Amino acid sequence: MSKELIISPRSERVREELADADAWSSYAAALRQVLTAVIAKSGIDFLEVGELLVNDPLPDRHRGLRNGAEVQFPQAIDLVEGMAAGRGPYCQLSIPERLQIESGWDGAVHLYLTRAVAADLARLRSQDAILQWRDAAPEPTAISNPVGAVADESFWETVAKISERLTLVCERWAYGTSGCRWFRVSRENAAEVARLMRPRSLVCVISDPALQPRNELLEDDFTAFAAPLLPGELRYRAYPGGADTLSEVTGEGFSLMLADRLIGDWCAVMPDSDGVNRAHWESPGS
Repeated sequence: MSKELIISPRSERVREELADADAWSSYAAALRQVLTAVIAKSGIDFLEVGELLVNDPLPDRHRGLRNGAEVQFPQAIDLVEGMAAGRGPYCQLSIPERLQIESGWDGAVHLYLTRAVAADLARLRSQDAILQWRDAAPEPTAISNPVGAVADESFWETVAKISERLTLVCERWAYGTSGCRWFRVSRENAAEVARLMRPRSLVCVISDPALQPRNELLEDDFTAFAAPLLPGELRYRAYPGGADTLSEVTGEGFSLMLADRLIGDWCAVMPDSDGVNRAHWESPGS
């Protein structure tokens, strides 16, 4: 791919207010029309999700979305419109060497496509959207300290062995405050927790952590839990950037706290169904 198409709102009000602007629906319709044309010319049947970022719980129409998921055109176009509108969830949609779609700023969307497809679409015009073409390729994702370990059978056997002590597992399936799940693992449920993990998730294990609320934890990123910590999925809340007071945390029903800096000591990546690791996660301790 060596051509980039940037789609952006023609209306300044739409660029500033996004979906709150009166003319948003006209831009959204134009965006969908251009996306449909590009996807059709690219001759592909689906797009693969990557770099998923989820700051709010997924709506029902996107439930089950994860890195590596293959989405059909209606859902892909719906995702792109949501990103342009500033709602999220945010992700990269791609088919290697043929098409890649990313969100930009102020309602813009960036598409990377082949020169042949770009030539077929050179006459494309829109009354409500600005279409800009330029020679460009998508920038590779830079990961300086990737997690290399794989959460295979041996990994989970070790997790089960240490679970006689208090053992927590964090599954980070997407970036963002709503992109993870927490579990307490025991010998009895270790195999079930392993089955619940999604392919390409980052799995981090924390053994016998200190969870007492302390004022010094408030200054950095931390995760708070509701007691008691029974085996299975846990109720939690992430506090990126910390919190002002302990009462702010405990008042929401969370009486246990874990500093996020402790999460990166033992991590591995869930492989795809064929056992191959195709995800790239930066080590949380980096």
